[in-house]
Amino acid sequence: MNQPLAPDADLTALLAAVARGDPPAFAELYAQTSARLYALLVRILKRPDWAEEALQDCYMRVWLRSESYAPERGSPMAWLSTIARYRALDLIRMRRTAPGDAPAGESADPALLADAAPRPDEQAAQREGLERLRRCLDQLAEDSRRSVLMAYYEGYTHGELARRLGAPLGTVKSWVRRGLQQLRACLEAH
Repeated sequence: MNQPLAPDADLTALLAAVARGDPPAFAELYAQTSARLYALLVRILKRPDWAEEALQDCYMRVWLRSESYAPERGSPMAWLSTIARYRALDLIRMRRTAPGDAPAGESADPALLADAAPRPDEQAAQREGLERLRRCLDQLAEDSRRSVLMAYYEGYTHGELARRLGAPLGTVKSWVRRGLQQLRACLEAH
C-alpha cells in the first residue's frame, strides 16, 4: 500500500540532505517517492521491466545531481517526475534500435500493469487537472504552445525542436521557457 506523499517542505529537506551526501536521507526520499515515480514510468513505458530500469537511472541521477534542485523553480515531486520522464524518454530512444525488444506500447504481461492503474478518485482529479492544463495551454501563444507540447508530450529535445520548427535554438528555448512560465502562473492562479 502506498504511503501518503510527504509535504513539499519535507521532500525539499530530504533533497538538501541528499545533496550533502546523506545516505539515510536518500533512502527516505526513495521510500517517500519511488512508488509514484514507478507508476509514472509504467504509464510512459508500458513495460514494468523498463520502468524498473528507468527508476534506477532516475535515482542515480537524483543522487548525483540533487544539488541542482531549486525549490523556487518547482515542487520536489515535479523535479523528480521530470527526471523520471527524461530517463523514460532516453530509454525509449535507446531501445528503439535494440533488437529483440518489444515496442514501448507492447507488454509481455498486461496483468503486471493492473496495479499501476489510478483509482477512480485519482482519475477524477487527473481529468480535472488535465482540463485546467488544456485551458491554460489554450492561452499560450501558438509558438510557445507547440514548443511545450512537442518537448513534453512528444519528447523532442530543444535541438530537435529547432530543426523541426526551422527556428534558431535560442528562440525555441525562449518559447519553451516562456510557455512553461505562463503555464505555471496560469495553473497556480486556478
